[in-house]
Amino acid sequence: MPTDTPPAAMAPMRFVWMALGWGAVLLGLAGVILPVLPTTPFMLLAAACFAKSSPRLHHWLHNHPTFGPPIRNWQGHGAIAPRAKRMAALAMGGVFLVSLVAGAPVLVLVFQGAAMAGALTFILTRPSGPGAG
Repeated sequence: MPTDTPPAAMAPMRFVWMALGWGAVLLGLAGVILPVLPTTPFMLLAAACFAKSSPRLHHWLHNHPTFGPPIRNWQGHGAIAPRAKRMAALAMGGVFLVSLVAGAPVLVLVFQGAAMAGALTFILTRPSGPGAG
């Protein structure tokens, strides 16, 4: 943030960034339970929002024992851990299988498959991180 901006002028945006950060944390926590909702992208979003609103919350999330390592891996190397890649592939395959068994219309399956193929291609082509093979 620019140093010449008065603190009172930054307060409303700081509140907005913090609210967005907490919303992303809540969605990320829901993703721990719901296999369709990804956790890590929401935690990455929360870290970015907290970086603009609260150094304390950013530090907390960045150093969290569970959520911190993937955030640091992504921010430092643009990397996704091999286990996370496998879990993403399994979750996407499971969701597609459920849609198939539930009798989703062919057009829905085509769009779902295309979206998942694009997302999985992105995930699998990211580096695995420092020291990973």
